[in-house]
Amino acid sequence: MPDDFVIARNPDGDSTLPYLLRIPLGAQGVILKARDTWPRTAKVYCHRVDDWPVDAEVVERVPVRSCVRRGAAIDLVLDRGRENRSQLVFARVRGGRQVIFWQTARTAKQARPAVSVPSARAFGVPDLEIVVDSRERYAYSFPDQQATLTRAALTAGDYGVVRRGTLLASVERKSMADLVTSLTTGRLKYQLSELATLSRAAVVVEDRYSSVFRLDQVRPAVVADGLAECQVRWPTVPIVFAETWKLAQEWTYRFLAAAMSGADEEYAGGLVTGDLAQGSPLAAASPTPGEVRAWALAHGYQVSDRGRVRREIVDAYLAAHGG
Repeated sequence: MPDDFVIARNPDGDSTLPYLLRIPLGAQGVILKARDTWPRTAKVYCHRVDDWPVDAEVVERVPVRSCVRRGAAIDLVLDRGRENRSQLVFARVRGGRQVIFWQTARTAKQARPAVSVPSARAFGVPDLEIVVDSRERYAYSFPDQQATLTRAALTAGDYGVVRRGTLLASVERKSMADLVTSLTTGRLKYQLSELATLSRAAVVVEDRYSSVFRLDQVRPAVVADGLAECQVRWPTVPIVFAETWKLAQEWTYRFLAAAMSGADEEYAGGLVTGDLAQGSPLAAASPTPGEVRAWALAHGYQVSDRGRVRREIVDAYLAAHGG
């Protein structure tokens, strides 16, 4: 078993991960491609490699004091005075793809800011009702915020506030992966166009802006240029980086509360009358397959017990309910 921690240059010049790591664990060691030689300022993304190149150009070889696997992580302690303690964390993302991050206690703390979210009610809004888009799968629950939640199909964004059946303000929620995908496929531009029809709208990202420059599946400059272009083209829809999902949830609550409070002041001052000048009618909630199936059976239609309901039956349901 290899007993040193070894860093070498990746012979694959086209790879975005320029270094190889060999961790002394197991008969052959754990071999990874890595973005950097040590997680000094941020977590380092790594990827598994099957074999160690025979002619690898070794950059550094360090004796190891301890190398222990603990569940989904490897704790590594090197035999040197500085930069000696680190951890490799193995995880799975959507789709089952494995991701590996090399971190230290310092970079792990930076990734999770040590702040507590306030539980105080938003100023000027005694009872905030947040409408969650019915298509949002893993929605914010706002457990630390003073808000009640309802579900409906929003015409723009994932979370909104409504007055007199009109969507007053909305927030589109993005993880970094979703932000990059929607930006590179062009979907983000359509979403921003829809949000811009509202007088108050924003996009909140559950990550740091600096994470853009650690991307490895797409050139960081492409993402940075795309974000800048979106902000110039839709200046009324800010894109806010809120570091973590918890802080993004808190920011969403405060933004929607401020939007509702501002609308109340406009109505009280007579600046807005009737329907909102820049709003969007709230879309009627789409019926669930179970609702359509139950109605169809009660009205003599032939439907299966499971699966998709035929389009003509859905149309008949909507027609009967004024849809």
